[in-house]
Amino acid sequence: MEVRAKKALGQHFLTDLSIAQRIAEALIVEPGKAMPTLEIGPGMGVLTQYLLEREDVDLRMVEIDTESVNYLLTHFPKVQGRLLEADFLKMKLEKFFSGQFCIIGNFPYNISSQIFFKVLDFKDQVPQVVCMIQKEVAERIAEKPGTKTYGILSVLLQAWYDIEYLFTVGEGAFNPPPKVKSAVIRLVRNSRTDLGCDESLFKSVVKTGFNQRRKTLRNSLRQLAVAKASREGWSPEALADFLSDPVFDLRPERLSVEDFIALTRRFE
Repeated sequence: MEVRAKKALGQHFLTDLSIAQRIAEALIVEPGKAMPTLEIGPGMGVLTQYLLEREDVDLRMVEIDTESVNYLLTHFPKVQGRLLEADFLKMKLEKFFSGQFCIIGNFPYNISSQIFFKVLDFKDQVPQVVCMIQKEVAERIAEKPGTKTYGILSVLLQAWYDIEYLFTVGEGAFNPPPKVKSAVIRLVRNSRTDLGCDESLFKSVVKTGFNQRRKTLRNSLRQLAVAKASREGWSPEALADFLSDPVFDLRPERLSVEDFIALTRRFE
């Protein structure tokens, strides 16, 4: 029995056992206790089998594909009671995990960004993420300021996590082979407990800036500045003075996480 890869689900099943073992070993947890860990999209269990062997991992799995669920239950008796047939993006994670839990998996390319945005919603519960994603997205997430690939996910994730690009995976490690290379990255929660600014506004400033990344921040963030001017009752001259700061001459990719935090404070 094999599971048919479904294009609509972005399925590319990992077949290289050595890669699966390396991904499983990349999850680093404290010895002496079993860390609750959620595997997203176990598919046919290539990664799952190595995670089940780890005594320091208390594994749970979420899989949206009924055919994959049936395959896992048939071939891996240990998944019984650990496997939930559901859409991770719609899961109410707080119902399944009351404390900290790690996340691991071969993320479907078409929803990887959405998965990371959901991780951010649970950043205080998720100390670590190990995942395989499209190489281009992995590079973007791990990128430093000043490059064309540095973007929204780079800033939002690096605000809360230390990102490690672990290794590249070629197309031949999958069935069916994807048209692009993949990469494995590890996100480890940093020591930040508070941004020092309004978190919702921070997201808005970052997203608004990068949505028009070819423009200077003076142009892309003008509407946010106008809204602040309206709230504060500024004159046109006061607004012009606010926007005259040299930071607004820059494009968003020039700003670090700390720069974006400082910029956000200006709009509060």
